[in-house]
Amino acid sequence: MIKKYRAEENGERADVFLAEKTGFTRSRIKILCDGGNLKINGKVCPASRKLKAGDTAELNVPAPASSGIEPENLPLDIVYEDDCIAVINKAQGVTVHAGNGTHGSTLVNALLYHLDNLSGINGTLRPGIVHRIDKNTSGLLVVAKNDDAHLKLSEQLKDKTCSRIYIALLKGTVKEDGGTIDTFIGRDPKNRTKMAVVKSGRRAVTHFRVIRRYGGYTLCEFSLETGRTHQIRVHCKYMGHPIAGDKEYGGNCAFNLNGQLLHARELKFVHPATGKKVSFTAPLPPYFEKVLKSLETNSRK
Repeated sequence: MIKKYRAEENGERADVFLAEKTGFTRSRIKILCDGGNLKINGKVCPASRKLKAGDTAELNVPAPASSGIEPENLPLDIVYEDDCIAVINKAQGVTVHAGNGTHGSTLVNALLYHLDNLSGINGTLRPGIVHRIDKNTSGLLVVAKNDDAHLKLSEQLKDKTCSRIYIALLKGTVKEDGGTIDTFIGRDPKNRTKMAVVKSGRRAVTHFRVIRRYGGYTLCEFSLETGRTHQIRVHCKYMGHPIAGDKEYGGNCAFNLNGQLLHARELKFVHPATGKKVSFTAPLPPYFEKVLKSLETNSRK
């Protein structure tokens, strides 16, 4: 699709002019221009080109590449949706996007079926995905429906102005009432499919507080300052208190679980369109509540 616009003033940069006319972000305009998609008066030009009154700017917006991912009518718990974003309460056992041998029945397959638009910044395999949570972790994540929303949400994650609160049941009794875990996380040198606390890793900061202690288990709340792969799971193991049900990181337990008892309960961020702070919560899933009720009953005996 080619969009044509005529400049009315002298001296305005092409990317600023086109961002105002198209509604695209300057970042997206630059990507398009770097790909040779901008012509001014018929000649290919960079995004920084300054326009003169009467210049004709032609911006070619290529059709998105086909991902080959098929929409699937899978259950999808949409907590909130508007023209800009969608907030999803992901169920345990659902992979966010294809990869590592997973080719279908992902959250992306469901999003493509239920939502009309998704951002394309993260590529054709991960449309709309701004951040992710593990397959066997349940809870909230935000999905971008256009590139402008995606960029603004990504900036909030980068600037640590997006708040993510998790609830987890840990094995053992955590003695401290709260604290901060500040380490470096990278690939486990003994098992490359796992993560570990290693000196060569990237800095990872997790804040925690104890909610309730049971016989042999501790319910905790976690807030992320950084967003490393498996961060909370690795930090819990590092503390000596792996998450119940997390077999990959030492969380074997007596309960019949299909994965770790880790739930993304709360998500706060600035809405990319309105500029207002928004907050969303998702209750603990039934299997998590069942375990807590069992522990509560046993603690009374």
